[in-house]
Amino acid sequence: MTDETELERLVRTYEHTLYRAAAAILGDAHEAEDAVQDTFLAWLERPPVCPDGAHQRAWLLKVTVNGCKSRLRAPWRQRTAPLLESFPAAAPEEQGVMEAMLRLRPKDRAAVHLFYYEGYQTGEIAAILGEQEGTTRSRLSRARKKLKDFLAEEV
Repeated sequence: MTDETELERLVRTYEHTLYRAAAAILGDAHEAEDAVQDTFLAWLERPPVCPDGAHQRAWLLKVTVNGCKSRLRAPWRQRTAPLLESFPAAAPEEQGVMEAMLRLRPKDRAAVHLFYYEGYQTGEIAAILGEQEGTTRSRLSRARKKLKDFLAEEV
């Protein structure tokens, strides 16, 4: 299989998963698109050695998360902009949840997204985020409490 057809298959298979993860972390649709493109470019430059494609999804998510972390550290990220009305959410009734998610710290958003939206276990999330499993469990616990408090404020 050539690189082009393999890349096309990867894009078709994982583009939405990577985009949702990047959008949850970055909170900006355009930046999320750029982060996903950077991930696929990284795959083209140095594809991982995955026998039978066993860990491609995890590798792509890890590269996406790390790219998002780099973008969040950029000096120009310190500027703020209002939340767009067209922020990507699965349904209009989830807008409040998405706004509450954006109030979390980026590392907490990443952990929550990977756990609830992507279905990873805490050990897998820890490996993707490059931290200890206990840290990930603590991060998820604190994020749940903060989300509960944020959503209670809206009522």
